[in-house]
Amino acid sequence: MTTIATRPDVVRAPSPDVLDTTEIGRFVRWLGDHRGLRISTAQELWQASVDDIDGFWSAIWEFFDIRSHTPYTAVRTPGPMPGVQWFPGATLNYAEHMVGTDDDLDSTVVLGRSQTRPDVDLTFGQLRSQVAAARAVLQKLGVKRGDRVVGYLPNVPETLVAFMATASLGATWASCATEFGARSVIDRFGQIEPVVLLVAGGYRFGAKDVDLAGNVAAIRAGLPTLKAVIDIEYGEWRVPESLPWSGLLAQHADADLAFEPVPFDHPLVVLFSSGTTGKPKAIVHGHGGLLLEHLKNDALSWDLKPGDRMLWFTTTAWMMWNALVSALLTRASVVMIDGNPAYPDLRWQWELAQETGVTLMGAAPGFVMGCRAAGVDLHDLDLKIRTIGSAGSPLPPEGFDWIYDQLGPDVLLNLGSGGTDVCSGIVQNNPLLPVIRGRISGRALGVAAYAFDDSGHPVLDHPGELVITEPMPSMPVGFWGDADGERLRSTYFDRWPGVWRHGDWVSFDSDGSCEVSGRSDATLNRGGVRLGTAEFYRVVEELPQVTDSLVVHLEDTAGGNGELLLFVALPEGAELDQDLQRSIGRELRTALSPRHVPDQIVQVPVIPRNRTGKKLELPAKRVLTGAPVEVVAGPDTLADPTSLDAFVTWAAENPR
Repeated sequence: MTTIATRPDVVRAPSPDVLDTTEIGRFVRWLGDHRGLRISTAQELWQASVDDIDGFWSAIWEFFDIRSHTPYTAVRTPGPMPGVQWFPGATLNYAEHMVGTDDDLDSTVVLGRSQTRPDVDLTFGQLRSQVAAARAVLQKLGVKRGDRVVGYLPNVPETLVAFMATASLGATWASCATEFGARSVIDRFGQIEPVVLLVAGGYRFGAKDVDLAGNVAAIRAGLPTLKAVIDIEYGEWRVPESLPWSGLLAQHADADLAFEPVPFDHPLVVLFSSGTTGKPKAIVHGHGGLLLEHLKNDALSWDLKPGDRMLWFTTTAWMMWNALVSALLTRASVVMIDGNPAYPDLRWQWELAQETGVTLMGAAPGFVMGCRAAGVDLHDLDLKIRTIGSAGSPLPPEGFDWIYDQLGPDVLLNLGSGGTDVCSGIVQNNPLLPVIRGRISGRALGVAAYAFDDSGHPVLDHPGELVITEPMPSMPVGFWGDADGERLRSTYFDRWPGVWRHGDWVSFDSDGSCEVSGRSDATLNRGGVRLGTAEFYRVVEELPQVTDSLVVHLEDTAGGNGELLLFVALPEGAELDQDLQRSIGRELRTALSPRHVPDQIVQVPVIPRNRTGKKLELPAKRVLTGAPVEVVAGPDTLADPTSLDAFVTWAAENPR
């Protein structure tokens, strides 16, 4: 298979035996044998996947041998987005595909690693038994198809078991991370009126103990629909007036495992948006949509197969948690981490990857660049990592260099971008594509992603709005409580009817590779020229005197160019003097253009980020223009609750 590996910035070309050794290669061969498709390039494969949407997704169904209790009558109903119904007539269950086969029962599938308690490992057989018992527990508590079960839980095996048991009944799961405060949890769970809540009474974060008793009490009081609270008995913490997880499972140790067949779009999970630009959206994803999307993504993009092992640090509030546990769909195993991911130092995750034999490791761009800045050296580790996944924000070219210096030329760096909205990637790499320094290698299969200009026309080699022009099965079933679909339409389809507008600013090359340069609502428009924020950060944060940065453009309502502000965080004890300001301006002018030189550079103690590491450009801008912090972003959505304080101070001293 030929590729685009002739680019000068390619740092890794696909291996010569890619068709024989990878899951996507197996899929290409299957398409030839079963569909008569002769694919010779990665671009041809993507093009075929979006030219014949029905043919592609039915191929995914057959290739992964989806277990359907009743057959589908069509791949999808006709008509534009939103409103497409996928695989009508089919009934299935997501959790049924997660429990492996009878041949897997003795294989270790879950490795729980926690700073709160000793290790907890589960085989497929043990996982099945616990899911069956938890299912019986929920049934006894009155949980039925369509009810909501929620977890205020860390990333531990109990959370996975509870999720699978909920799904097996046809009930709907939602979770919030334990670092969220009570108000944030109630704002989310209160929308969906849960009947059962699972909680942890506390946890250890690095060297710090965190007691959740007050939060749990407030959450219980704020959710009047609850019929029961279950305490997973995490570490030494216990929750009063709750049901004990271990005792409940023991009472149902002989329960049979069963799965309720549900329609393709039956609600599986509710994922919540970050809440940094308004009330968190309760995004509903269906059984079938996530089943097909995660099989496609985890196997064909991440190349997960039986015997592989995946580690990706995540909390239960992030869609990456769903992507992590979905590795079980491929009969790979997962490492579930709870605690401080940088404790006692940045090498800890890499050492854990060596200890557990990880073949796919997630490494967020901020984590990669942090390791690089700290001088982390991995050459003495015996790592089995075959793939590095990275997402959440752009990865600078220097991050690519660090990965390949540390892990060698054979590792596949799979940089991608997607979101909670589709619970997967939109643009990303796969083993058929080369790794291109500083860029995302291509579009995800089955995703008709393009850049649109302001007139709604596709553009190449020029930034535009990231759009999806054909439906995907994992697009939301809807928003909870949005009965007429108005909020969903206004969120994604407000600009071009029938076209999904994702909200990112992206530039595609003719070969399909791309660069996501930030949120389109935070893109800077200076003198009629739109500037992506990621290019600022790439230059500024390479300066050794700068640890982090954030750029904001305040428009001039009178029609002028407005004011371009660059906020920088410096090493402890450092001060922003005139020499450093001139150096920053000079680097931006030289590397980018005179338009990129800020009008002011302001030192702040910390750059505001949410809990998944994304810079909060739009919330910061709203604060700078006078919006109250409590309206812009709740403190529990911020990685550092004080991170917007300096912006409030600047706004008070510089009224507009």
